[in-house]
Amino acid sequence: MKVTRESVAQHLGDYLHGTLSISGLVDWAESAMCDGEFDEAQTAVLSDIVARIGVADVRAFGLTWEECREMLRSLGLSAKVDLVAA
Repeated sequence: MKVTRESVAQHLGDYLHGTLSISGLVDWAESAMCDGEFDEAQTAVLSDIVARIGVADVRAFGLTWEECREMLRSLGLSAKVDLVAA
């Protein structure tokens, strides 16, 4: 599996939108760390982010909104929140 800035951002976005569970996000990250081929131009940033996501299901580590925003920022993106009636 190719791990790119876009694929990491897509998975984080899916998680933040509620279409991917934390366990699904962590499973993807663990698989990416073991079997992924990181984009050479961004290996350091991508591997740091994916490694951090990989431990997000451990209570002591979790994954905060601020961390997600910072991860997206390091990918050159920003998060936007839309509030809608439930």
